[in-house]
Amino acid sequence: MSRRHAITTGCVLTITALTLTAAPAVAQPQTVETPAVAAVRRSPPGMVEALQRDLGITKEQAGERLANEARLAPIEAQVRGQLGERFGGAWYAGITARTLVVATTSADDIPRLTALGVRPEVVSRSLKELQAIKKELDSTLATRPNAGRVRYVDVRNNKVAVLSSESEATEHGLEAAGVDTEAVRVVPSKEQPRLFHDLVGGTPYYVGVTSRCSVGFSVTRGTQNGFISAGHCGKVGNATDGFNRAAQGVFQASNFPENDFGWVAVNNDWTPKPLVDNGTGGTVTVAGSKEAIEGASVCRSGSTTDWHCGIIQQRNASITYPQGTVFELVRTNVCAESGDSGGSFISIDQAQGVTSGGSGDCTSGGVTYFQPIGEILTAYGLNLVTTTDSPPPPSTGTCTGYEQTVTGTLNNGQFVYQPKSRHYRSTVAGVHAGCLDAYDGVDFDLFLQKWNGRSWNTVATADGLGGHKKITYTGTPGHYRYRVLSSRGFSPYSLGYRAPQPAPAPG
Repeated sequence: MSRRHAITTGCVLTITALTLTAAPAVAQPQTVETPAVAAVRRSPPGMVEALQRDLGITKEQAGERLANEARLAPIEAQVRGQLGERFGGAWYAGITARTLVVATTSADDIPRLTALGVRPEVVSRSLKELQAIKKELDSTLATRPNAGRVRYVDVRNNKVAVLSSESEATEHGLEAAGVDTEAVRVVPSKEQPRLFHDLVGGTPYYVGVTSRCSVGFSVTRGTQNGFISAGHCGKVGNATDGFNRAAQGVFQASNFPENDFGWVAVNNDWTPKPLVDNGTGGTVTVAGSKEAIEGASVCRSGSTTDWHCGIIQQRNASITYPQGTVFELVRTNVCAESGDSGGSFISIDQAQGVTSGGSGDCTSGGVTYFQPIGEILTAYGLNLVTTTDSPPPPSTGTCTGYEQTVTGTLNNGQFVYQPKSRHYRSTVAGVHAGCLDAYDGVDFDLFLQKWNGRSWNTVATADGLGGHKKITYTGTPGHYRYRVLSSRGFSPYSLGYRAPQPAPAPG
């Protein structure tokens, strides 16, 4: 039978707001003086919303809970000091944490605790005693992981809890070890704690025993987490191990040659992060995938040579490797070496692509080519993990009155050609007008391209910040198309456009 006895009282401290209000001068229970700063504390952005979601409570209840915790925490600190060796722990009770429960080993403390506005409970063991029992358990079970992988002090039950998938065997093991079983509670549990690892661009991963490449960027596809890398690093079905040689994932797709990209779906031990290793123990953040122009600074992160920077020199380069030709790469004067393949190319905070190959090294210098990220994300339907992944509120729309309208949806880093992945023909010279509407808060870009007989040239660009873009261009007859790019964020979009029209025939 439990040796814990609950003492209920009618005096419970209830705090529903952090503001201070005037009150009649009547006798009150002794309380701890709360610093004035508590009255103006603000919860971190998103905390109230997360509490609503994860605890299943209302916004008001979440705010009340945070207010109660802010006021009651100083009281717990005071009580802990006053009770000393008799202190048995403390915890909040109620969905809004309106009650502070304090455990003590002496019933003589009840009046004092009641006067402070908390609910007392008399227990058999002090917190210090429970901590000593747990320390003994940690030592006893260290060589018997199957007897209980998780152990903790359970102040609510005034015992030390041992979580085990084999409860009966664990209880027998504790008795055989001479543990005070009255002070220990074995809890049936299927918990199998494991380490979680972050996916960070530029860090190594392994395919087989000897093959090493580098993570490009973290991505998602629906609820599946993963990363992109070079296609020549692995084939579909190849398993990967992470930087720590722990099982990581499996190649879901891989294109090489012609292209040089692939993506790996990872297991639940790996968490995608919008980060790239900077080679000095830190990271840089990934905010989007806005394409940098020629001459822009760009940096590469890889598992062999870490962090090196240079300049984007040319785009649309074709490289014939011994294994075949890869098209539409970007040429840079950034150095790289074996094992850097697949690693991140980033310009400021915008993802550019993954390392393919090159020449030279990082001692004498070299030239390195990367596969642009937009095509990778589009080809596989992937979303780039960025620091701005929360969908913004939709726009009311500003593109009206255009003769033609097309719509679609783009994930972060994706692009599409309109109309309908094709083009339109203008038979006369005149003004081309395009108008793009997307969510507020995203960064969508609009480009007008014209066919020159061999390739598509960009003749007009609207690539400022935001989700609303307009293009006006006076051009000659020919074939035209729009390129819509999500440089940052997810959004449906609407593109209205107007082409030059022949003059009406004389009537």
